[in-house]
Amino acid sequence: MAQGNRGFADLVANTASPAPATPRLPPRTGLLGARENRLAELAAGNAVTRVNELVDPACCRIWDGHNRDYGALDAQNCADLIESLRAQGRQEVPAIVRRVSDDPKYAYEVICGARRHWALTWLRANNYPQLKFLIEPRELTDEEAFRVADLENRNRRDLSDYERATDYARAVHRYYGGSQQRMADRLDVSKSWLSRYLELAKMPAEVLAAFGSPHVIGISHGAVLGPLLRIPQKRDRLLREAEKLAAQQSHLSEQSAKSIPPGVVVRGLAEAAEGKTGNATRKNTKEHVVRDYDGSIVARGQQAGRGGGLAITIPHPRKHTHSDLIAAVTDLLTQMTSATGEPPYDHR
Repeated sequence: MAQGNRGFADLVANTASPAPATPRLPPRTGLLGARENRLAELAAGNAVTRVNELVDPACCRIWDGHNRDYGALDAQNCADLIESLRAQGRQEVPAIVRRVSDDPKYAYEVICGARRHWALTWLRANNYPQLKFLIEPRELTDEEAFRVADLENRNRRDLSDYERATDYARAVHRYYGGSQQRMADRLDVSKSWLSRYLELAKMPAEVLAAFGSPHVIGISHGAVLGPLLRIPQKRDRLLREAEKLAAQQSHLSEQSAKSIPPGVVVRGLAEAAEGKTGNATRKNTKEHVVRDYDGSIVARGQQAGRGGGLAITIPHPRKHTHSDLIAAVTDLLTQMTSATGEPPYDHR
């Protein structure tokens, strides 16, 4: 008699209330449960589903705002990716693209994945015509495309500092009205971090030629040379030395010889700008300095003699961010350990 007198009367009158609702079943598990949960997330806007496509790379062009120098790609600097694609028999990570309608020759343009596009194109022309380009089409504005590409490539070592610098220099005017602060806020980076890249992008053509290739110029090199280039007298001396180094680099390239290391180029240019006549590569103590965008020293490395110990000093550790200090120390180790055993070069 759980329903009391009213329930009894309803039964007698054949007008009983509807039966209680069916108890809630436990949530489904397994494949069906996962499918239902996924559909529920999509319906609630808590998840985004993306559709990937396999296409001929020939139907994709490279976006003109892409941060990689596509013309500099070759079978040598894409060798690791080519080998991976050949071994896997397919592309694992899709390239991000967007649809185009202004050119009947192409259906998409590549926002992220120029290196994958190049490697697939090369493989299809070299005994692997069955391979397809895996893409993920998205609807993106130019500014959104720039930020997506930057996020994907910011920590990639196969993208040179100079490529990233020229990309930022183009973007600050194209998308942010020339405002470095606005761009830094959108990229979620510090203004000083961004300024160092913009400084590197301003390197004169003579300086770029002195390195043999702009792709070997590091962010710390721009921090050393930038302040010197802003002083007319020092700039003139530096550019004259750069022309001499460029001629040496060209000669070495013609002879298929090893180019002058970037660290040696920077020291030669810096000494010439200061009017020094000595050759930094012939000193018993090697030294390399990493500077901030304003010319202040972030870290200094000194190595005594051939095979001597390396001492790193950080004059003002609280002035710089933790990531900037790590980057500076990494650059010091790269420059100074790679310089060990290098033959001296006469810059005069």
